[in-house]
Amino acid sequence: MKALVYNGPHLKSVEERPKPTLEQPSDAIIKITKTTICGTDLHILKGDVATCKPGTILGHEGIGIVDSVGVGVTSFKVGEKVIISCISACARCDNCRKGMYSHCLNGGWILGNTINGTQAEFVRIPYADTSLYHIPEHVDEEALVMLSDILPTGFECGVLNGKVQVGATVAIIGAGPIGLAALLTAQFYSPSKIIMVDLDDNRLKISEKFGATTTINSSRNDATKLIMSLTGGLGVDTAIEAVGIPATFKLCADIVAAGGTIANIGVHGCKVDLHLEKLWSQNITIKTRLVDTISIPMLLKTVLAKRINPKLLITHHFKLSQIIEAYDTFGGASKTKALKVIIEA
Repeated sequence: MKALVYNGPHLKSVEERPKPTLEQPSDAIIKITKTTICGTDLHILKGDVATCKPGTILGHEGIGIVDSVGVGVTSFKVGEKVIISCISACARCDNCRKGMYSHCLNGGWILGNTINGTQAEFVRIPYADTSLYHIPEHVDEEALVMLSDILPTGFECGVLNGKVQVGATVAIIGAGPIGLAALLTAQFYSPSKIIMVDLDDNRLKISEKFGATTTINSSRNDATKLIMSLTGGLGVDTAIEAVGIPATFKLCADIVAAGGTIANIGVHGCKVDLHLEKLWSQNITIKTRLVDTISIPMLLKTVLAKRINPKLLITHHFKLSQIIEAYDTFGGASKTKALKVIIEA
């Protein structure tokens, strides 16, 4: 089969690899129909994720068709269409019993990280019964690719961790795909203000279409000063960091209100200073999280009910044979205006 392989920092290639086989009774082999590229994949290619070793097939998102199942799999049958969770959960260990699937002692975020991932024609899914979701009939399957990771990540790590509430003020720093996913799902709770901050005017325009009440280009404006002015000098109740660099985390710390919450989504590849000399008395909460994907069933219901349309995040389409071009397009979003790309296998 064809697969996109990580060969070390800044090195990737399309290679022929053997089709995966069942290794455990709880495994399933999925024939990939559609996958995508995540910002985390770009972090891997920069060398920011030490757990991903050269030779690994990248990708942790996608939908597909069940090709084969282990004898221990009871919830899925050959031929069924499924959503692949980016998190593999055994559902039995101490962390899984707490709902913290991302830290499953037997799985967690392993696809495209410590085991081969979904940017290929086939993928092996451990713990299939609790790591796959059935795709209902008569639904736009392309939109469901967004349920593998980006939509639950924006919701769980940003909105839920950020304690977004009715009438609250929210600032999302970073209007890339993950920030936009947080924007879409934050509206479940009807905050009074959702302020989007980014360097890219195109993404800020998209943010307005998606429901942002205010947008700020921080390359031309003092974002801290503007946000403090918009909130009467108080700051925001929730500051969501959706980039993963020191400057954006600092901005969150500068604009969060007393008693507010900083919710970090971004993947950080270098150290960030925490200015406790300013924050020690402010009653703030700083929340970090790796997505657990426990919200996939709920988010699927909202998609089916047309309460949210994750297909809005998709801007480009490619075949698996064009995946290098897809990476160039996704990685060069400032020029290509890419958000999420769909790769058809």
